[in-house]
Amino acid sequence: METWDVIIIGAGSAGLSAAIYAVRSGLKPLVLDEKFAGGTIANAPIIVNYPGFLEISGSELAQKMADHARKLGAVVHDVETVTALNFQGETKTVITTATTYGAKAVIISMGSHYKEIGAKGEKEFRGRGVSYCGVCDGPFFKGKQVLVVGGGNSACITTLYLSGLVAQVTVVHRRGRFRAEESLAKDVASKMNVKILWNTEIQEIKGDKQVRAVTLKNNKSGQFSEIAADAVFIQIGETPNSKLAVASGVEIDKHGYIKTDIHQQTNLVGVFAAGDITNHPIKQVGTAVGQGITAALEAYAYIRRPYYKNGEC
Repeated sequence: METWDVIIIGAGSAGLSAAIYAVRSGLKPLVLDEKFAGGTIANAPIIVNYPGFLEISGSELAQKMADHARKLGAVVHDVETVTALNFQGETKTVITTATTYGAKAVIISMGSHYKEIGAKGEKEFRGRGVSYCGVCDGPFFKGKQVLVVGGGNSACITTLYLSGLVAQVTVVHRRGRFRAEESLAKDVASKMNVKILWNTEIQEIKGDKQVRAVTLKNNKSGQFSEIAADAVFIQIGETPNSKLAVASGVEIDKHGYIKTDIHQQTNLVGVFAAGDITNHPIKQVGTAVGQGITAALEAYAYIRRPYYKNGEC
């Protein structure tokens, strides 16, 4: 069994940041990812809210992070899926499709995945008008007509944000009332450039190089309609990739996100978590980077027991 100081599961912004700081701290880290290093930011056409880069494509930023980690000496295994975890005992065991690894500490940064509506055209136009992040992509549609799909807090918050940028927001919700907090629902209803279509679902997203229109169905009357749209923001939630962690005894909240303290420590000693898989309320590249850094430095403190952790001056 190969042994490492720390194994980082997930090579997104949090995982790669953790790898960089683990190496800088003198640890021997292994990073595992079922796909390729970079995580969800690699799918973003452009990023304009990460400090230091006025404008950069998600794939380029992801590549820079991966190159940085590798050049410092972190070992990153792409396309190696973790299949099981065993956190009992001092040595943590990580089983993958290739082999079994042991480590003194583990950082879980497996992220989450957006819930999809399953409409025709959704996958084809992802990054070309179909978005799952209003804060990330809203500024690209200033003065345009956009749709927001959903009826919870995230949908209402995204609608309020977009209403200050675009010409009109049409909210499409499959039910007859919002499930969001009442204050948010009232704020949405008060916006002059927001239109709400109740009991309505998207059947198809259409366009050429970009989204141009959507086909809708009223699930009460069965009536179909088509409206013009420059973008569709799908806000029906995210699902954290926490099943393996749960099976190993890691505690999650009611939404499936891993619970951590300010040190990114989970309920299991020597097991840390960072990024979108955690219950941190803000899911952005910057917060993921910060959590990854914290997790790495705390993993170092757990493994090496430096003087400042022993009450020495």
